[in-house]
Amino acid sequence: MPARTHSRPHPATTGGVDIRLPWWALALPALAFVALLALILSPSDAHAASGDPAITRLFERAQQFLAR
Repeated sequence: MPARTHSRPHPATTGGVDIRLPWWALALPALAFVALLALILSPSDAHAASGDPAITRLFERAQQFLAR
C-alpha cells in the first residue's frame, strides 16, 4: 500500500527575513563601549602602580590623537 504524501498547508515565503531588534540590544553595547573608552582616556581617577613606560606612552598618544 503506497504512503500518502502530505503537502504543506501554507507555501513557504521566499521574501527576506524580517528581524527587529529591541532598542536596548544596540544601546547597551554602545553604552558599554563608551564607558570603557572613557575609563581608558581619563586616567586621572586611575591609581595604578608604575607600569611599562611604553604602554603609558601608547595611551598618551592615543589620547592626544583622539583629542584633536
